[in-house]
Amino acid sequence: MAEETVKPEEKKDEKKKLAEEAPVTKEGKIGDLEYTVETGRLPILNDEGEVDALIFYHYYKKKGDENRPLMFSFNGGPGSPSLWLHLGTMGPRRAKMEADGDMPQPPYELVDNPHNWLEFADLVFIDPVGTGYSRAKDLETSQKFWGVKGDIESVGEFIRLFLVRKERWTSPLYLAGESYGTTRATGLSGYLIERGVTFSGLILVSSVLSFQTLRFNKGNDLPYAVYLPTYAATAHFHGKVTGDLQALVGKARAFAFGDYWLALAKGSNLQGTERQNIRAELSALTGLSESYLEQCDLRPDIWKFCKELCREEGRTVGRLDSRFKGIDATNRGVDEGPEHDPSMSLLMGPYTSLYNHYARVECGYETDLEYMVFKGIKKPWDWGSAGEGHPDTSEAMRKAMSRNPYMGVFVASGYYDLATPFFATEYTVSHLDLDESLRKNIEIKEYEAGHMMYIHEGSLEKLAGEVGDFVARTRGR
Repeated sequence: MAEETVKPEEKKDEKKKLAEEAPVTKEGKIGDLEYTVETGRLPILNDEGEVDALIFYHYYKKKGDENRPLMFSFNGGPGSPSLWLHLGTMGPRRAKMEADGDMPQPPYELVDNPHNWLEFADLVFIDPVGTGYSRAKDLETSQKFWGVKGDIESVGEFIRLFLVRKERWTSPLYLAGESYGTTRATGLSGYLIERGVTFSGLILVSSVLSFQTLRFNKGNDLPYAVYLPTYAATAHFHGKVTGDLQALVGKARAFAFGDYWLALAKGSNLQGTERQNIRAELSALTGLSESYLEQCDLRPDIWKFCKELCREEGRTVGRLDSRFKGIDATNRGVDEGPEHDPSMSLLMGPYTSLYNHYARVECGYETDLEYMVFKGIKKPWDWGSAGEGHPDTSEAMRKAMSRNPYMGVFVASGYYDLATPFFATEYTVSHLDLDESLRKNIEIKEYEAGHMMYIHEGSLEKLAGEVGDFVARTRGR
């Protein structure tokens, strides 16, 4: 009997089948702490019971202690896997950087992390669909995960299934997110509490809950005000303004929602001496020239600031960490934006190469798949009904706190973070419409570093100590 042929169009329409895979488990030790690390992918099923996607994870569990807090962790982007928190601050192994967080000379080195969070909680690192080794069965299916709603639903299902399979329902539960991961964490806190999953605490590293604070859209003057203290701290770091850092930041806070806020509200009606005074004060705080500030209508956005502050030196400053300077092509000197973010560039090589080594060699997870760092999301992110405005998950967190008044929130912000500035976070927290009895549940800590403050060794130790204290206070029994 002749073999049946398949038409080309039928092959094109075939759906790739995904199947569950067995995880791999290794043993490790750091100091006196012995642990296991399980690495694998959990399935996300559709209504027909088929595997729509496999979500990649690492699960660290301390040996001999069955009543520990359990912390789920992820990074942001959206489009970033969890390697930054994993190999930067929380995990037992760490990508070695210079003491201030700058890039060392390659080849890079993986070292023990004495300030790991496994000391006070078991850890689960999650890579959402399209990041790391997490994959959906095809591009069409992937798209339902690539948006605010689908992302929260799929990571929420991962957490539910993980609790079922690992029998961790009675553990004190925590979410730890960074950057867009804080958007995800706060959204999850509201989504999962409606499904019987309550958290003892949220750890929000470099948070963004209300995107109105970050989007320099025409007519939205809020970012210019909430970015101002970070502009001032950055200018101070690079010697463009002088004086005491704390006093300068305090002055910038007061000016941002004082005279500057009123000036922004006046628009083109701001004229004469009043405009001159605002321009002079803004220059004194930011280190930008009065002529440039006039050209940008007293409204320097983030990328223009990064390019302009050190323009005379032929350098740009970083967005994720404005302590660091970058070099653009010489023919880009008049461009309004930097060629690249130097604070991201210094991290990509060490973290990506060391993670690929760690996953395969030390964790035993063997695959030829590419570990996707920012490249795996193939379509624009679906922001839902807020897509043309300002997405906001702060209300989900407020609802979760109202339904679970025991839930604490720990917020970590960096003075030199131009991606999610610390004053924007303070603004969002102060506008939660939170009942007065719950306000004490939120604590904010600030660090003299950037978005990934833990790449700075002093901040790495400080962050671990303060999060450990937070977990001890909120874990209950």
